[in-house]
Amino acid sequence: MNKILIIIQREFLKRVQKKSFILLTLATPFLMAALICVPLWLSSMENDTQQHVAVVDPSGVYVKALQGSRAFAFTAQPALTKEMQGDDSPYDAVVTVSGNLVTNRGKVIVCSRKEVPANLLDYIHSRFDETVQKQKLASAGIPGLDKIIVDVQQSVPVETVKWNENGEQQSSNTDVAIAVGFIFTLLIYMFVISYGAMVMQSVIEEKTNRIVELLVSSVKPFQLMMGKIIGVMLVGLAQLVLWVIMLAVILGVVSEGFGVSVMPPEVKVIFTALTNLPFVELGVMFLVMFVGGYLLYASFFAATGASINEQEDASQFVVPVTMITLFGLYAAMYSVGNTDGPLAFWTSLFPLTSPIVMMVRIPFGVPLWQEILSVVLLYATAFLMIWLGGKIYRVGILMYGKKPTMKEIMKWLRY
Repeated sequence: MNKILIIIQREFLKRVQKKSFILLTLATPFLMAALICVPLWLSSMENDTQQHVAVVDPSGVYVKALQGSRAFAFTAQPALTKEMQGDDSPYDAVVTVSGNLVTNRGKVIVCSRKEVPANLLDYIHSRFDETVQKQKLASAGIPGLDKIIVDVQQSVPVETVKWNENGEQQSSNTDVAIAVGFIFTLLIYMFVISYGAMVMQSVIEEKTNRIVELLVSSVKPFQLMMGKIIGVMLVGLAQLVLWVIMLAVILGVVSEGFGVSVMPPEVKVIFTALTNLPFVELGVMFLVMFVGGYLLYASFFAATGASINEQEDASQFVVPVTMITLFGLYAAMYSVGNTDGPLAFWTSLFPLTSPIVMMVRIPFGVPLWQEILSVVLLYATAFLMIWLGGKIYRVGILMYGKKPTMKEIMKWLRY
């Protein structure tokens, strides 16, 4: 056990002391905070540039629907001229209306010297649609028909709530639950794959440099493998914890110190729903599923690294595992619409995909027996993979010269 602890310490310190690790750990929270705050800050800034638009409308009806604002200034013109099309034109765009729009025989053309801005196009669409709709309703000759249509088209407000253990109502939001679950899913997916590959890379480097021959003279191969796996896992957990703490501090400072509201007033309902999610259950299950999934895949990556001599030889072993994890990610994406459906249920129990899919289901409520069964199957498979990986690692770590076949690897398991 002391030898494993020494290896864990060596692997942990070797990585956390790298400049690349320190820079990535410190820079990532600031980048994530910028991705959250900068769009909100930019969206709150009003555009002072007013676009000048000429409107050629022989009927004179539709130009009245285009009311000027801080963003647009509309000017009625009798016809489209050459001056409007030139580079010296005072107009950014020209709207021409021809034919009868009420009978669906007319058309609207927006001309510009460059691509028409999306906000201008959306505004014209909405105003012209509303005007034509009123004209069609008026042509029907039914008094008050326009008010009846508006009343019929009113959507019914639907509010979602959930009951807590005491039967009290709490605010909930399906989109928030989906977003939170998927964030945890992506974290597990990225960390398991990236840090599992880090274990394989470390094994290949030590095997290529013949350092492993000196190491196995002092420790057992299984102790060396487990020391690497656990050491790298602690690096990942440490980095994740630092990211969470730093991101929380940065967002708090930005919100209080600079007056930038990280949470706009219109999303207070969403924030309330966010606080009502089972974060204790999410945190515990995230840690349990992260460790189990990492042990499962890291042991495979360690065995793969011990079996090959060059990084290029790893593709035949890594590609199938990558496909399985991608399947788990896609299963999680397609399970958000029905978290109790067959796809979500079986993939959250299947050990190779359960660390990824289960996190999507938890915000919507998962029976305790399913969580326990998923964890038991995951760790049973992880320990089996550690045992098999240890047998492959023990033989392959000192094998040089050629790339082993699957038949030879199966023989190693019987040694």
